[in-house]
Amino acid sequence: MEITNVTEYEAIAKEKLPKMVYDYFASGAEDQWTLKENINAFSRILFRPRILIDVTHIDLATTVLGHKISMPIMIAATAMQKMAHPEGEYATARAASAAGTIMTLSSMATSSIEEVASTGPGIWFFQLYVIKDRNIVTQLVRRAENAGFKAIALTVDTPLLGRREADIKNRFSLPPHLTLKNLEGLDFGKMDPTNESGLASYFATQIDQSLSWKDVKWLQSITKLPILLKGVVTAEDTRIAIQAGAAGIIVSNHGARQLDYVPATISCLEEVVKAAQGRVPVFLDGGVRRGTDVFKALALGASGVFIGRPVVFALAAEGEAGVRKVLQILRDEFELTMALSGCCSLKDITRNHIVTKGDMLRAVARL
Repeated sequence: MEITNVTEYEAIAKEKLPKMVYDYFASGAEDQWTLKENINAFSRILFRPRILIDVTHIDLATTVLGHKISMPIMIAATAMQKMAHPEGEYATARAASAAGTIMTLSSMATSSIEEVASTGPGIWFFQLYVIKDRNIVTQLVRRAENAGFKAIALTVDTPLLGRREADIKNRFSLPPHLTLKNLEGLDFGKMDPTNESGLASYFATQIDQSLSWKDVKWLQSITKLPILLKGVVTAEDTRIAIQAGAAGIIVSNHGARQLDYVPATISCLEEVVKAAQGRVPVFLDGGVRRGTDVFKALALGASGVFIGRPVVFALAAEGEAGVRKVLQILRDEFELTMALSGCCSLKDITRNHIVTKGDMLRAVARL
């Protein structure tokens, strides 16, 4: 079957993967309202394309934290990728490098920081959970720094793990032939199924629920790497994050896997961008499935987007080739959207190129 858009990989992944593994990657928290809304909210944003503009040459290149990449489409941190494909994070890292973009490695990866670095030249970020043993956190950060990683993406929306009912029903646990390579010293690979998710019950004993703004300063004290705060969805937290020294913000609701009934990330984006006032770059993850989604995010002020599930499903379906194809499809769709909107470079994409439901309601109110 010829794959024509990235969503088609999910059905293939569902057929190929064990139910427990597919459900782990695919499911969200509780009623999964936010999971659906992350995607649906994009459909309520419409285009205002400009015409009769010479779009012979389209430039998608951009710079993220000083690193030039080929397009504003990057790979988000997704855990345990060897559950999807034997090459796991290796394949994803190679695909990202081939596409000239950034890959974020999860703390809970099934390949280590050093193993990903060994795949060749690339730009990698390291996603960090802060656990109770700060010595281990320090070791992880220093390992990432020493391996040539370029930034730390600190997850800030997970003082507890969200209630993912599919994992509870399936008694999810990491398959016995795999380990969480970056955390082997913690015996993270020895999670036993319980009456709840084995992952959730074990993770809950390790994560530091006391994590607070002061710890952002502490993290800055142990590394020279820039720190992105991943999981910000409000203007209030954006302002505090910038005061705390964040180098950037990722508007994220953890792929709808934490608190259900929070708005879609695309619905939160403009609020965060306005609060940031251009002081730091703002990125988005959650629900990006089309190049049109990328354009909409940039029109609302994002400096780039991160994609998660499409990568994992393509990895399950076709390994590295699948991840490469996902990145190429999104790139091609985004480039076409730019051309049809009359934009030759990213700086040409403006708020005037889109109209939101809020815009329409305000226009009606003025009548």
